[in-house]
Amino acid sequence: MFDVGLGEMVVLVVLALVIFGDRLPQVAGQAGRALRQLRQMANSAKADLQEGLGPEFKDFDLADLHPKTFVRKHLLEDDDRYEPAYSSRGGVFDDELGYATAGGGGLEYGERPPFDNEAT
Repeated sequence: MFDVGLGEMVVLVVLALVIFGDRLPQVAGQAGRALRQLRQMANSAKADLQEGLGPEFKDFDLADLHPKTFVRKHLLEDDDRYEPAYSSRGGVFDDELGYATAGGGGLEYGERPPFDNEAT
């Protein structure tokens, strides 16, 4: 998380022993309690925010607002909600036979593709 190696950790422990001396267990306990209270305050603020937004945002997560997470979630992940314009049945519309499936699967050599005057 903080990218602290073993050497840096030893230096920090020795520095903490020199600075705090005999009071180190008390200071560590106070730091733990402060961290726990901070985490409880953050969780209650998040719950209040979700309650204020209403049931439409019940799956809302603050981490989704981070730009990297937002881009990864909305642009880079595969999204199966949308079907392609041409399905395996053929055309764009349900009642239209697709060109890819018409006549057994494609155009013969030299055959001209169909042309629709109304489409141009």
